[in-house]
Amino acid sequence: MGWRTEPTVVSDAGRDRSTDGCGEETGSAMPIDFEIEPEFQEKLDWIDEFMKAEVEPLDLYFRGEVSPFDKGNELAQSLVRPLQRQVQEQELWACHIGPELGGRGYGQVKLALMNELLGRSSWAPSVFGCQAPDSGNAEILAHYGTDEQKAKYLQPLLDGEISSTYSMTEPQAGSDPNYFTCQARRDGDEWVITGEKWFASNYSLAEFLIVMVITNADVPVYKGSSMMLVPSDADGLELVRNVHLGGGRGGGDDGGHAYLRFNDVRVPADNLLGDEGSGFKIAQTRLGGGRVHHGMRSVGMAQRALDMMCERVLSRETKGSLLADKQAIQHWVADSWIQLQQFRLQVLYTAWLIDQTKRSSGDPRGDYAKVRQHIAGVKVATPKVLIDIVYRALHVHGSLGVSNEMPLIGMWTGAPVMGIADGPTEVHKDTIAKTVLKGYEPHDGLWPTAHIPTRVEAARAHIEARLEHEIANL
Repeated sequence: MGWRTEPTVVSDAGRDRSTDGCGEETGSAMPIDFEIEPEFQEKLDWIDEFMKAEVEPLDLYFRGEVSPFDKGNELAQSLVRPLQRQVQEQELWACHIGPELGGRGYGQVKLALMNELLGRSSWAPSVFGCQAPDSGNAEILAHYGTDEQKAKYLQPLLDGEISSTYSMTEPQAGSDPNYFTCQARRDGDEWVITGEKWFASNYSLAEFLIVMVITNADVPVYKGSSMMLVPSDADGLELVRNVHLGGGRGGGDDGGHAYLRFNDVRVPADNLLGDEGSGFKIAQTRLGGGRVHHGMRSVGMAQRALDMMCERVLSRETKGSLLADKQAIQHWVADSWIQLQQFRLQVLYTAWLIDQTKRSSGDPRGDYAKVRQHIAGVKVATPKVLIDIVYRALHVHGSLGVSNEMPLIGMWTGAPVMGIADGPTEVHKDTIAKTVLKGYEPHDGLWPTAHIPTRVEAARAHIEARLEHEIANL
């Protein structure tokens, strides 16, 4: 890629220094080059045209009445399958997965540039084989699944034949795993799962779930949780109710979010993913990538809102002139453009840092822990950028903007979800602040180190000593 910078990153100590993005001192600067490889730019150009001509019309045709995750809808699949084959012919299918599993194994920077375009359509991720939560579940299976688990669950998932669910949140705990109570106990050659899970997205359309459960309540959750594969039709798995996002019609596009009760659900011991007690580690690996990918797609959504805003203000007159001639509107356009540029660079830089950890560690997954602060920054910025830009676009459309004849009200009411999904904004702000503060130390003196009178006194003493030295050498 041409995404090269002089890489100054916040180190473990919180201060900037010239590194390779993974904490290793480089000792020399690198040139800044934001060019994209011509070959990959051709891929992006193809995606852009393909999105306009074939993918975005799916959103308009189905209007939320059919979910992209519904593999049993014959009409939808008859339209999507040929598009998926075109994507595969362009070698753009499941690009987050390695070539050994049928993907391209693209780095995060390339994925970011792709997802900016895919973020314009709710159907695009399914057409390109990278829809959440299936993409994250596929990564878990790819890295922690046995050969048997991969054959049974991963391959159909990668082939786009089935959908899946990631089930972590609990009704009494939200996303705080310290309060999780859904547990699995070993009984011979089986695990027996008891408890409840909340907001298990797309369960009603899923073939299986990846469930985070407590397998050892006597140790902290970071050591006592595990991941299990559970068939969606397992005996004892009860759908208490299917929940939908507020303001929605209770079906279709969002696929629903299930409130589940596990009534002594039995699964084979082989359904354990990875090692017992590694559930939290697996979750963080999955969620780290997911948080960045939400940001990537949000860049595309924010750009779409800005496009609608600019078209509107250049087309609409009021009080004797175009909206575009009003200073307040000009400031909205400028503020939106600036926010989007800053956010896009933040996302791309974080993606670049993750790619550097792949090189330094030799792990194709990358080391998300080393980039935790930057990933948290993207997570915090995502809902704020969407809410601000989409609202301005909505407002300049007036009553049309809040109607169901424009996509803006749906985009705006969906934006706060980005502040809740994969952990609330406040938790990620805490992460950022703690990491930054590690780079500083308290000052024991009465006055701060930036206290001007104290610094002037020290500067005078230094300069006077230099002058005295110069005079002595005349």
